[in-house]
Amino acid sequence: MEPLLEKFAKLGCDNAPGQEGRQKTVELELRGEKLEGIPVDFSHGDVDAFPPIPGALTNFVGGVEKVGARQAYTEYRGGRRTREDLAGKLSAFTGAAIDPEKNIILAPGTQGALFLAVGANMVPGDKVAIVEPDYFANRKLVEFLGGELVPVQMDYWGTADQGRAGLDLEGLEQTFRGGVKLFLFSNPNNPTGVIYSPEEVGRIAALAKEYGVTLIVDELYSRQVFDGRSYTHLCAQAERPDNLVTIIGPSKTESLSGYRLGVAFGTDSIIDRMEKLQAIVSLRAPGYCQAVFASWFAEPEGWLEQRIAEHQAIRDALLAKLRSCPGVTARTTEAGSYLFPKLPPLAVPVEDFIRILRLYANATVTPGTEFGPQFTQHFRINFSQNREAAEAAVDRIVTMVERYRG
Repeated sequence: MEPLLEKFAKLGCDNAPGQEGRQKTVELELRGEKLEGIPVDFSHGDVDAFPPIPGALTNFVGGVEKVGARQAYTEYRGGRRTREDLAGKLSAFTGAAIDPEKNIILAPGTQGALFLAVGANMVPGDKVAIVEPDYFANRKLVEFLGGELVPVQMDYWGTADQGRAGLDLEGLEQTFRGGVKLFLFSNPNNPTGVIYSPEEVGRIAALAKEYGVTLIVDELYSRQVFDGRSYTHLCAQAERPDNLVTIIGPSKTESLSGYRLGVAFGTDSIIDRMEKLQAIVSLRAPGYCQAVFASWFAEPEGWLEQRIAEHQAIRDALLAKLRSCPGVTARTTEAGSYLFPKLPPLAVPVEDFIRILRLYANATVTPGTEFGPQFTQHFRINFSQNREAAEAAVDRIVTMVERYRG
């Protein structure tokens, strides 16, 4: 394959969130067959089941009507007043000091912020450490930008009763000693939903400082934490690296994904480079949508707690159904909206099983191989769904597991 075609072939988007509609076929309809049950796309959250923060649309309209062109064409790093507002909110939330002039940039979604952060911190040939399993875009971005991937394993199964994510810290230090320049990871972890312990976070920060490694930390789900667990922000550690970027946004827990809003904050020189890159990629976070940031961290009293409780109830219901199927295992999600079940041996490859679920069970899930090539018996589901529909869809998944058990 030609180098250019190979470069883009590695990206792939068939299993990305929201692509389910492109993959539907008419084969079953032509044969007179019907899919079973209400379709559920577990590749992303359902903003109909969980609508955005109250007042978000009002703020958006205000951004259009009240300030017009001034809001449409903000500075590349985002409107000044919005950055000031967010710097205060995020400083209070994370415990980190954030200067709105130097340390923060608004981006078109946390995905946009991730692209800017990776692009601003590596050149072709750089060694970049990632976690396995972790967010699938991390691997793809590093490969696309010409980096050398250095995977670090996370034994999230073996540490389920120890209050740790299970990252191989000795392995991480070895990669740092071997010349890794950048380490990016998500906390809470996507796809497993585990949280890094204070000891793990502190050790990651200390190692990065000792070896001069830049850190990019995706904290997208850090507000949606279950069972009263604590969460440790790396950016608030007393000992932390000189080069650090934290990514966060209101797209998931707050169901504002359609507004394409993300935030990155951290080392001022990195933010400067990210702004230069944004200026030639997307110019800025959507201008009018920036006004929607006013809704974030300003939800009605009790709103966030209720949303977390509703998600926790769905998590528990789906875990019970999955675990009732012999051979299916899953670690309890500690934060976020994901489950990463492991299947028993099947009579078909996981890629075929995923297609079977889509065609015959009306359920779209993400194959585990998106999060690391070794996860051939896993799949990921986002349980931010209508509870009744999600439970019925998992029942159908269990039926298919039994049918195709090896």
